Amino acid sequence: MSIPAAPHPARRASRGRRASRSRRASRGRRRTAGLLAALLVPVLVLTGCVPGLLDGITGAESSTPTGEEVPENVRPYFSQVLRWERCGGGAQCATAVAPLDWDNPGDGSDIELALVRHPATEEAQGSLFVNPGGPGASGFDFVRDSVDAAVSAELRAQYDVIGWDPRGVGRSSAVTCYTDPAQMDEFVYGVPEAEAGTPEWVDELTASAVDFAEACAENSGPLLEFVDTDSTVRDLDLLRSIVGDETLTYFGYSYGTEIGARYAEAFPDRTGRLVLDGATDPTTSQFEVVLAQSVGFEAALTTYITECAAARTCPFPTDTAAALGIVEQLYAQLDDEPIPAADGRQFTGSTLDIAIATALYDEGSWPFLSDMFTELRDGVADTGFLLADFYYGREDGEYVDNSLEAFIAINCLDYPVERDPATIVEQNAAIAEAAPVTTDPSPLGDVVCQNWPYESDAALEPVSAEGAPPILVVGTTGDPATPYEWAVSLSEQLASGVLLTYDGEGHIAYDEGDPCINDLVDAFLLEGAVPAGATVCLG
Repeated sequence: MSIPAAPHPARRASRGRRASRSRRASRGRRRTAGLLAALLVPVLVLTGCVPGLLDGITGAESSTPTGEEVPENVRPYFSQVLRWERCGGGAQCATAVAPLDWDNPGDGSDIELALVRHPATEEAQGSLFVNPGGPGASGFDFVRDSVDAAVSAELRAQYDVIGWDPRGVGRSSAVTCYTDPAQMDEFVYGVPEAEAGTPEWVDELTASAVDFAEACAENSGPLLEFVDTDSTVRDLDLLRSIVGDETLTYFGYSYGTEIGARYAEAFPDRTGRLVLDGATDPTTSQFEVVLAQSVGFEAALTTYITECAAARTCPFPTDTAAALGIVEQLYAQLDDEPIPAADGRQFTGSTLDIAIATALYDEGSWPFLSDMFTELRDGVADTGFLLADFYYGREDGEYVDNSLEAFIAINCLDYPVERDPATIVEQNAAIAEAAPVTTDPSPLGDVVCQNWPYESDAALEPVSAEGAPPILVVGTTGDPATPYEWAVSLSEQLASGVLLTYDGEGHIAYDEGDPCINDLVDAFLLEGAVPAGATVCLG
């Protein structure tokens, strides 16, 4: 599913969610699925005895855990031996076992974690764990299928590059909500029958949220309570140990920076070289995330329109304010008269919002916006649906991963949800004032997490990681998804944080291919070379 005239939309994911015109607020940019994964597995302590005899025949390799001292109740997990087996494209795959509940390990309820690695092309100095973001994005797929996009050839030469699906995601023990694509279509694209703002409309939205939450609880089982980021951090420490690394070397993008920062806070003495690109701020509330992202995406849209005006094929007038007015009118028109797809789905203002945000993640995807806006003038929404479907992971009527379901499940545990109606009104007014063109927040707030079966107990506290070695935090000035100020804040919270700035557009600096950024990041990971403070690379 692609358009030859323009590159694919950016695949990187971000933490948080925007205040959308949707029937339910969109909580971020990643994709969704209809895969039903195994949720709980028996306790399994892997040994290297029999696999070791077969390794020469099958091409499999066994890991050598560090053997570090750990509490007795988690020793079986830390002593397990991974069996790396060939799984195509030069990659090796393995499965690890972790406690479902790290506070009660060994009670018979465990989960599986799917890993993939590309062995170093030269002599390895250790492992480099990579997480692409989300929450809900598959680190397994990212590294298996796109390792050359994930890291440079220089990093591949000296590191075994490892990706994994965090708990709740993809090939690991996964969150599952709806198993029928038609149900997901209704949840994602459905249009309320009642008039907006009426009691019937409120009832309809609430019923939809309750139904989704109940489906997640029924189809995910006990796992749903334990997909929080702090549990993933403890999983990552387990993986570090059983692959045989004394300290963690890690490259986290977007939400992956949250995992890395919290790891350094929890295990500063086991922290090695960490790069956090497209950083989140662990102290931000759900409202602050929405506000910052709403401002960021509207600013990115304005930049797109301004630069588009120089192109002969731009669908907008040269006056930026007039062009933004056209976009605002388009939202209202689509809400009043949606454009139908052949399968019956409706392209509404909500769908437009998702489509715009998807293309704004990367400057290379801006041609999709021009194509979409040109088509919409003629009542055609093909490119708009292409972008929205990409966002949700929908291909040929099926949902190919569970990223949306995992995204919601993880965020509902990671962020305390606001329920006070008066506070929601105040917050919505602030969001609408800050980003008047692209936001029209739901008066109900985050109705899905309000009806989630498990409450968040997240503290949203700053991280300092006292005693950790230097941690490189990378921020992009024009990043709409993880605003630059978050990178500044995180680098200041970390006792050993070092800020590296990319003065440019888009979400994530490293994948822009800028030599200044990439050379500094590579030198840090390969040699421990720390960039000078306040280094800025011009895009």
